[in-house]
Amino acid sequence: MDENISAVPRSPTLFEALVPVAALVVLVGLSFFLFGDAGVEGPNQVALTLAALVAALMAVGRGHRLEAMTEAATASVASGIGAIFILFAVGALIGAWALSGTLLAMVYYGLKLLDPGSFYVTATALAALISFSIGSSWTVVGTIGVGLMGISANMGLDPAITAAAIISGAYFGDTTSPLSDSVNLAAASAGAGLYEHMRHTLPTSFGALGLSLIIFWLLGTPGTADISGKLAAIEAVTPTGWYMFLPLALIIVLALLKLPPFTTIFAGALAGGVLAVVMSPDRVLAFAAAGPEIPGWLALVKGVWLALASGYVSSSGDAAIDTLASRGGMESMLPTIWLVVVAFAFGGVVEKTGVLDRIVTPIVSLASSLGSLVAAMVAAVLASNIITADQYLSIVLPARMFRPEFERRGLAPVLLSRAVGAAATPTSALVPWNSCGAYMAATLGVATLSYAPYAVFGIASPLLAILVARFSIAQRTGEAA
Repeated sequence: MDENISAVPRSPTLFEALVPVAALVVLVGLSFFLFGDAGVEGPNQVALTLAALVAALMAVGRGHRLEAMTEAATASVASGIGAIFILFAVGALIGAWALSGTLLAMVYYGLKLLDPGSFYVTATALAALISFSIGSSWTVVGTIGVGLMGISANMGLDPAITAAAIISGAYFGDTTSPLSDSVNLAAASAGAGLYEHMRHTLPTSFGALGLSLIIFWLLGTPGTADISGKLAAIEAVTPTGWYMFLPLALIIVLALLKLPPFTTIFAGALAGGVLAVVMSPDRVLAFAAAGPEIPGWLALVKGVWLALASGYVSSSGDAAIDTLASRGGMESMLPTIWLVVVAFAFGGVVEKTGVLDRIVTPIVSLASSLGSLVAAMVAAVLASNIITADQYLSIVLPARMFRPEFERRGLAPVLLSRAVGAAATPTSALVPWNSCGAYMAATLGVATLSYAPYAVFGIASPLLAILVARFSIAQRTGEAA
C-alpha cells in the first residue's frame, strides 16, 4: 500500500508552517520588484501557484495525500465562484456604462459639484454614506467609485489617494451596516447578537472614518481647476440629463431590496445597455460596426453585447474623453479572476494542512490581557488575509480558533466579533492577491500596493480595535464594553 495513503497526517511544525508563507511573500515581493504594477497581469499568479506547490509538497511530507491537497484547492476555488461572477458583472457594468455615457455623466456632474481641495474627503464621505445604506463595499467601488476615479483624473488629482479615499469610505459601511454580509458573518462566527455587535463596532468604525476624513482633507489639493473645456467636451459626445443616472438608481434600489450582488450589478449593466440604445443609438451602431446584412435592431444588440463582453472603445476624437470612456467588459476582469483562482487554491491547501492554526497557537499562549489577546486576534486575521486570500475565511477561521479562548476567560462574544470585524474586512483590501485587494485594483485601475499606504480606514480600524480592547472596562460575559 502507498505509504502516504496509510500514514496519518501530522500537524506541521512552526518552521514548516512558515515555509509556504515565506515562499509566498518572497515570490510576490520578487514579482513586484521585477514587474512592478504589471505583476497583476500574470507574474503574481505564477508566484501564488508556486507557493501553493510548496505548501502541497510540505503537506505530503507530513503524511497528507497529494490528491487531498488537490481536492482542498478545488473546494476552495469553488467557494470563490460567487466573487468571480461579481467580477464579471462589474466588468460588464463598466463597459455598458461607458457605452451609454453614464460614466461620462458622473464625471460631468462631479466636475461641476466637487472642488479639488475637498475632493478626497468628499469622495470618502459619499462612499461611506452609500455603503452604509446598501452594505456592500464592492457595489460602491464598482459603481460610484469608477465615476469618482474619472472625476479625479480630469482634475489632475492623485489616483492612488483617490482610490484609497473611495475604499476607506466603502469599507465603513461594510463593517457597520446591518445589510453587510461581513457584519452578519462576524457576529455569527463569534456568537454575538447582530445589533449588539453593531453597537460595539460603531465607535471603532466611526473613529477610523473620522481619521480618514481628517487625513484626506489634509491631503486635498488647494486651488481651483479650469473645467469649462472638459465640460464642453463631454457635452459634445454624450447626453448629460438626470436620466443618465437611472442605471445607478436601479442598483441602489436592488441593493436595498437585498438582491444578490451579482444580480444587482448585472441588472445595472443591462440597464446601461438599454439606456445606450435609447439615448445614443448612433454611438451603439458605430461601435457595433455591423455589416449591411445585419438589421439595425440586431446591430444595436451586437453593440451592447460587445460592450458587456469586451468593453467599450470610444472614438470621439477627443483623446482625454476616449481615454476616460474606453474601458470595461468581462474580458477586462480575466487577469483578476486568474489571480483570485490561484489565491483561493493556495488558501485551500494551507487551511487543509493546518498552517494558519500552527502559526496562531503560540501567539495565543502569550496573550495575558484582553488588549494582547485582541492584538493576537488581529495578527491572526492579517495572517489569514495574506495566507487564505479571502475576507470571509479571515473572519471565520480566526473567530473559530479564538472563540474557545475568549469563552475560557469569560469574555463577552461581542469583544471577539468587534475585533474580527474591524480587522478582517477592511484589511482584506490591502493584500494584492486577496480577492478584495484584487477586485479594488482591477475596478479602480490602481495597484493595491499603490493605494494601500493611503487607505486610512483599513489601517486605523484594526489598530483602534486593539486600543479599545486595551482600555475596555467591562470585559466579562454579559457586560458592555
